[in-house]
Amino acid sequence: MSVIGIDFGNESCFIAVAKAGGIETIANDYSLRATPAYVAFTDKNRILGVAAKNQQVTNMKNTICGFKRLIGRKFDDPHTQNELRMTANNVEKLPDGGIGFRVNYLGHEHVFSPEQLTAMLFTKLKDTSATALQTQINDCVITVPFYYTNAERKALLDAAQIAGLNVLRLMNETTATALSYGFYRTDLPAENEKSRNVIFVDCGHSSIQVSACAFNKSKLKMLAASSEQLGGRDFDYYLAEHFSNEFVTKYKIDPRTNKRAWVRLLAEVEKLKKQMSANNTKLPLGIECFMNDIDVSSTMQRADFENMCSGLFKRVEETFKKCLKESKLSLDEIHSVEIVGGSSRIPAIKQLIELIFGKTPSTTLNQDEAVSRGAALQCAIMSPAVRVREFGVTDIQNYPIKISWDGEGGHGNGELEVFPAYHAAPFSRLLSLFRREPFNVQVSYADPKNLPYPDPFIGHWVIKGVKPNVENESQEVKIKVRINHNGIVLISSAQMIEKKETTEQDQPSFDTSKDETQNPDDQTPNNTESNEPMEVQHDANRESQPQVPDNGDGGGWTQRVKGWFSSDSTKQEKKKKATTKLIELALESDTHGYSTSDLNKYIEQENKMINCDRVEKERVDARNALEEFVYDMRGRIQEGGELYEYVLDSDRENICMELDEIENWLYEEGENCERQIYKDRLAKLHKDTDPIKARHQEFCSQPAAFEKLGHAIQMARKAVDQYRSGDEKYNHLTETEILNISETADKAEKFFIDAKAKLTNVTRTKDPEVHVADVYHECDTLTTCVRSVLNRPKPTLPPTENHEADKNKANGENTDSNNKNAKLHTEETNMEVE
Repeated sequence: MSVIGIDFGNESCFIAVAKAGGIETIANDYSLRATPAYVAFTDKNRILGVAAKNQQVTNMKNTICGFKRLIGRKFDDPHTQNELRMTANNVEKLPDGGIGFRVNYLGHEHVFSPEQLTAMLFTKLKDTSATALQTQINDCVITVPFYYTNAERKALLDAAQIAGLNVLRLMNETTATALSYGFYRTDLPAENEKSRNVIFVDCGHSSIQVSACAFNKSKLKMLAASSEQLGGRDFDYYLAEHFSNEFVTKYKIDPRTNKRAWVRLLAEVEKLKKQMSANNTKLPLGIECFMNDIDVSSTMQRADFENMCSGLFKRVEETFKKCLKESKLSLDEIHSVEIVGGSSRIPAIKQLIELIFGKTPSTTLNQDEAVSRGAALQCAIMSPAVRVREFGVTDIQNYPIKISWDGEGGHGNGELEVFPAYHAAPFSRLLSLFRREPFNVQVSYADPKNLPYPDPFIGHWVIKGVKPNVENESQEVKIKVRINHNGIVLISSAQMIEKKETTEQDQPSFDTSKDETQNPDDQTPNNTESNEPMEVQHDANRESQPQVPDNGDGGGWTQRVKGWFSSDSTKQEKKKKATTKLIELALESDTHGYSTSDLNKYIEQENKMINCDRVEKERVDARNALEEFVYDMRGRIQEGGELYEYVLDSDRENICMELDEIENWLYEEGENCERQIYKDRLAKLHKDTDPIKARHQEFCSQPAAFEKLGHAIQMARKAVDQYRSGDEKYNHLTETEILNISETADKAEKFFIDAKAKLTNVTRTKDPEVHVADVYHECDTLTTCVRSVLNRPKPTLPPTENHEADKNKANGENTDSNNKNAKLHTEETNMEVE
């Protein structure tokens, strides 16, 4: 089983796998490392990845992209409305307030959420990995932007679950980049030395993320991060707007009114932007038959592009300054600035990095694959399927978190900030409240103004099972608030500490050593982190017992003994004990993400679509196999083809007519038939043409078969002649065995002559009377006979006198007596032989 890391991008995705030789990026079925984040729908199946992007222009309304920016959001979200402004798809509001893409799939209209579309893309990535690695894929690490909130992270986990992926961790893209940088470096400072501080700039398709990280040997710690919702696509939009205004004036056409023309223009300006990153000269842009059969053309220079996008570059600059400020690093403390992401290749962004951080941007990392490689490393560290050295990763929670709870007993609601911004993650914190009845707790983001999400709500929990103690007083309730390894904030558990006093009867005893030796400080600690209720007992009565003085005459001892055996000895002294229990409390939560029933419904729906895709692929493969056979066979049986002389003219004419009929049928009523119909038609063609191919195979294989048989006969004759001439290597054979070889060779030679005669006048349009299999059978029979005789080893000769003497001498034995015995033994042996 392999473990993979997935870089889930807005435009494209990368998959990396951890292997014995290191990290490798997986290529898809188009031999490309990048798989476009596109999903398309047709009347027959879904189209995912490269194929979906390739048919975007022809199937625009049913081809969806850019859903990463919509996952976990609501339809009325201003961010959502801004994203949908340029989309060509039909989007509507779902009953739960979510986003729904309406598409035509399998001849009917369907509505899919961004989470479902993401699951479809994950299914494609999972299949690509399984095909490339030839093994089942389950465990993975998926990267997310560090600014993702609880709602978006939970939605991504739901999408992975729908696709059947086991996510070991949702990892921030900035952290994955840092891990990819630091894991293989051998020059990092030791743990007790000053950390190496590195700035990472990731400018992708839809956002820019800047982070500061401190490295020591075998560990990293994220310090701060900042982001801005702009990326390479925003520069494309600026260029497209510029050329649209120019085309309105120059050609009287506006691409913004035609979605297909707008998509084509975006594709062309993206190419132009990449060319300007490498060239400072004036570059052309031209599109044929752009709108209304009009060809358009224009030019652009890098300086004009930078002036046009000066507002965007200003926002990039502010993002750099914010990260530098929040990291609290001076320029001298920064070791280097590493850049990743496709848009980081823009020269103006590199100039801003040098201006703000005072360092020349470094391209140590693979700018496109660094994030996926870091994710694969983290997956290898976490998975038991792969052995890899440990590398500590301390991530951060980017937004401050607060918790609030209901008031009780005349007190108002309470509120407390549990995690400040840039707090280490994962992390847990225990909060203690004194309550006497069930209550509500709400967790939310403390600073909504700096949150890239309209709703600061994280979750609402009802703490059940709380009750007063026997004195009707409030009891202590401990609530564990946790940031888990996925960056999701939740209340993981709640416990009530129940304290009560019990009485225990003291039994008479003459042994006083226990009270004299027991250490009153030996008490079991109250471990509030334990998941199991633990009872803690304190002997509260021991310290308060009166000490009876002993004046040397045994009075104290007498008083105690008299008390035990007095007439009131039936009254037993009471001993008080304090008991503490940790009681797990039930939690009822209301937070982001699908319910279990909805998840099961979407998983079932995804499995049905996977099965539908499989059936359609098998149908298309069967159709392609039939079509391929038609074209291949027609070329082989016509003049100039290898099968031309092996078929009669009348049969060739009939077969060609059948092939033409099937070809016409394939492009007309047979275009969308079931798989079995194609298979039946192909089987009928095979039945008519297989005899022709068999004759061709027979006649082509005859020379080699007869040559092999002739060689076997020749070798058999040679062995017989050597035996007759007295060759020593065959002197252990008998005349009967050699006669058997000779007779078998004669039989094979007769078969050889007769078969050659029968095949001399046979036309190639008829089946031969002697088949190649018969020739090989005769050859194998002769070869087996010869080998069984000639390969029989010679019998082992008995040991001679000289041999025994040499052996005894070598072993240091008594030569006189042993030689005598050896000679006697040799004479007896020779007599038996004679």
